[in-house]
Amino acid sequence: MGTENLIAKAEEAILAKVDQVWKALVDPDSIKQYMFGTSVQSDWKKGSKITWQGEWKGKKYEDRGEITKIEPNKVLQYTHFSPLSGLADKPENYHTVTISLSAVGNHTKVILTQDKNLSEKAQQESQKNWENMLGSLKEVVEGH
Repeated sequence: MGTENLIAKAEEAILAKVDQVWKALVDPDSIKQYMFGTSVQSDWKKGSKITWQGEWKGKKYEDRGEITKIEPNKVLQYTHFSPLSGLADKPENYHTVTISLSAVGNHTKVILTQDKNLSEKAQQESQKNWENMLGSLKEVVEGH
């Protein structure tokens, strides 16, 4: 089985309108609150670069990628590469992260997927990290 098939998936229902959740997904101040203190830079346009800087498990990092699809209030998709992975900076070592939003009653359903996990263990770890991140996103958006 190829790593493309090892997909981490996380879901969350957030008690807020889709546009409120979308704003939090692309607002650097909000991102810093729910993404473990990460600083993000991007102009949020298709084809634009995106960088993440911060510290994870005591190590400084600067991850990078490119926005591959952006439809406000619907979907944000980007590639992601972390030098901390120890892998070469080549296209085949970039994950694709897709975040989809949909209105369900008075909630917004958020579904996030990340492909190319190198093992089932890596897939499970990624899934846990994304579930934690979406839980924090929920707290930020709902104002907890």
